[in-house]
Amino acid sequence: MKHQGRVMAGRIAHRVLIAAALLSAVAGCGYHLESGTARFTDPAVRMDVPPFANRSTTPDAGAVIAARFREELRRSGFRGSFGNVGANYQIEGTVHDVRSDLFSQGADRFSLENRLTLVVDIRVVEVVRGGVLWKESGLSETASYYSGTDAQYTEANRRAAFEEVVRRMAVRLSQTLRVLL
Repeated sequence: MKHQGRVMAGRIAHRVLIAAALLSAVAGCGYHLESGTARFTDPAVRMDVPPFANRSTTPDAGAVIAARFREELRRSGFRGSFGNVGANYQIEGTVHDVRSDLFSQGADRFSLENRLTLVVDIRVVEVVRGGVLWKESGLSETASYYSGTDAQYTEANRRAAFEEVVRRMAVRLSQTLRVLL
């Protein structure tokens, strides 16, 4: 039994030494693991995130998305500041559409469930170099909401769906920007 225990301990020690040698070899060749977010968390970085241009019928869509995007950037670890003076990055966005589509209806042909879709274009420009880091057209998010005979109930549900698609879009944009920076 004692011999078997020593052999087992020797095998484990051997595996640990091999793993340590591999890790030191990887580190020695200049390869290192990093999240790529050094610029994202740098407090000296400044971003210009003005309200998005709004081509939709929802009056505050552009401003709401930009505000939520800034909040989500902070929540995801951005430590820089916002403002257009001295900005390193400029984010330009356009809200193309906020539309509601009928998804299901009752036997009386009254709408029961609707789908709200938000469609956005975004462009991220590195101001110093003047290059476009990311440009995407037609990004969309969708959320369902229920309607009823009461207009206030329906509009409250539509607004809640709007807030949800804006939150999802802000998270998506923030995650992509975190990877890019």
